[in-house]
Amino acid sequence: MNNNTYSALIADRLGLAEQRVANTLELLDEGATITFISRYRKEHTGSMDEVQIGNINELYIKLQEVAKRKETILKTITDQGKMTPELQKRIDETWDATVLEDIYLPFKPKRRTRAQVAREQGLEPLATTILFQRERDIMNVARRYVKGDVKDIDMALKGAQDIIAETISENEDSRNRLRRAFERQAVITSKVVKGKESLEESQKYADYFDWSESLRRCSSHRLLAMRRGEAEGVLRVSISPDQDECISNLQRQYVRGSGECSRLVEEAVEDCYKRLLKPSIETEFANLSKEKADEEAIRVFAENLRQLLLSAPLGQKRVMGIDPGFRTGCKVVCLDAQGNLLHFEAIHPFLSNGFNPQAQRAIERMIDQYKIEAIAIGNGTASRETNEFVKSLSLGDGVRSFMVSEDGASVYSASKTAREEFPDYDVTVRGAVSIGRRLMDPLAELVKIDPKSIGVGQYQHDVDQSKLKQKLDQTVESCVNLVGVNLNTASQQLLTYVSGLGPTLAKNIVDYRREHGAFTSRKELLKVGRLGPSAFEQCAGFLRIPGATNPLDNSAVHPESYRVVEQMAHDAGCTVSQLISDKSKRDSINIKHYVSDRIGMPTLTDIMKELEKPGRDPRKGVEVFEFDENVKTVEDLMEGMELPGIVTNITNFGAFVDIGVHQDGLIHISQLADRYVKDPNEVVHLHQHVKVRVLEVDRKRNRISLKLIGK
Repeated sequence: MNNNTYSALIADRLGLAEQRVANTLELLDEGATITFISRYRKEHTGSMDEVQIGNINELYIKLQEVAKRKETILKTITDQGKMTPELQKRIDETWDATVLEDIYLPFKPKRRTRAQVAREQGLEPLATTILFQRERDIMNVARRYVKGDVKDIDMALKGAQDIIAETISENEDSRNRLRRAFERQAVITSKVVKGKESLEESQKYADYFDWSESLRRCSSHRLLAMRRGEAEGVLRVSISPDQDECISNLQRQYVRGSGECSRLVEEAVEDCYKRLLKPSIETEFANLSKEKADEEAIRVFAENLRQLLLSAPLGQKRVMGIDPGFRTGCKVVCLDAQGNLLHFEAIHPFLSNGFNPQAQRAIERMIDQYKIEAIAIGNGTASRETNEFVKSLSLGDGVRSFMVSEDGASVYSASKTAREEFPDYDVTVRGAVSIGRRLMDPLAELVKIDPKSIGVGQYQHDVDQSKLKQKLDQTVESCVNLVGVNLNTASQQLLTYVSGLGPTLAKNIVDYRREHGAFTSRKELLKVGRLGPSAFEQCAGFLRIPGATNPLDNSAVHPESYRVVEQMAHDAGCTVSQLISDKSKRDSINIKHYVSDRIGMPTLTDIMKELEKPGRDPRKGVEVFEFDENVKTVEDLMEGMELPGIVTNITNFGAFVDIGVHQDGLIHISQLADRYVKDPNEVVHLHQHVKVRVLEVDRKRNRISLKLIGK
């Protein structure tokens, strides 16, 4: 199958220009990444963004899978000797996977069905006679088939009906009629399994013990909840349209007249529906609805992950990281501006009658000794108390404390990566280091953790795991390349997500850096083992070298465009450094003069934006947050209270908010604004500081209902 066919199909389905799609497919086939194409090949794609290119790539993969399936189907039917020019043409022209399987169904090798047994008994002519419904004395006709394994007339008729039922179930028109019925009126029903309703572990599914709603209107989170309950043996879930109506509809299609043959066909149709057709289409719709729910859940997870990875960084500051705890004390680490561990110490701040003076002096000593500029406090157990303890100290000028999410920190602490970084320290030290580093640069630290463990998902363990991983990896790669990576300080894990690299080249870069020292130019990357011209082309523009001899090496300007920037500087009568620092020099440039067959206006426009602020970080600055001092536990909450909070997770049914009581509250989507909200991301974003009103506190179920104020 040539790419012209694919590009035409993709362009038609996505509503894009065919030539732009063809150019994109060519780049993808050459090994270019989505981030590289969207950033540095805008002339080829018509400035399509990552989402559009990602959609092209996804559909391209699906169509290639359909093409492979076609090959299998064509070979199977040909080997059976049943291929015709008309059938070949239909298969060649079909790109809908469902239609393709319907075409193939009558030819598909099957296990030995009841209909197959009847055919082997020679009953197919009798089935054809009955289906035509013209024979008035079908009993007399059936008597001729009573021989061999067919013991009597009734057995002959039953066998013929089995053949009719299977024939109808494999008929494309019949299947499509039932699909339309499912699309219009299918209802998803959930019932509790008898004996499970009183079990404590079943109570989380109590809302679905007797639940029924239109499949079309069933949200992804409800469908995934029901399917999880079904997988755990608590619920029994079914999908069905109106049975009587569907059977009547099929009977009208096949039953003609009112004779004995018509009665037999009528019975065969009912059997076909209940035994063959309905279970098949129900499975199809169960899979389709699950796939749709998976896509929505994965989309929500990916958006949350993107927001989390692009959280505001404090930057290169000397940070103290504190992993709070009551009984085991607080684990305290001091880090330099590059995140290297300088010191570790355990303190016990809490006494029955107040704070421990010895712990207070220890923190003040460490702040002074290691010139600490900021303090990161994990938001787990004892976080509020630890924050109050820190606020009671004499921190010194400019030293501020920040609450930091510690979701996934324990996963990192026990990981191979953490053991390699800190072989001489235990998990408690590694966890505190992770908390401190998250304040400095959330992206650089969070890439070390499996995204599923970061705590911003929705039913992430219930969705298609390969699709989830693919989407999350794509999201991480997008964020890493959007921000850019310091080539001389980036960890192996961070480098892995840079366009064109991957684990092997990332390790080779770190090994080269360890052996030869810091990189002084991007060109030096070509000396790294196995990093050839193609990988260099893909990765170079996303890697930064602060203080490099060539200032463009610390920018998003790709090395392939250095020559045009140098020409601009020459024409402006200055150096590249002066072109960057002097706005008047840049204003004197008319970029239209530099358009060529190799470089167009989109790239030139990007270059000028980058020269204005080379290597700029697109993330916002970090902000200090304080909870209400009078509210520390769920018992302190009262309906009507207005409190500050931090958005910790976003789902398609609302947003979860930490209000400082060790139990996140939910702002249902209906309480996010005084208008209809389709997507919570329209109103809030992850880690946003918000003000909420307490609507209800269900202490028995440990649930807090909130309303967003000021939106």
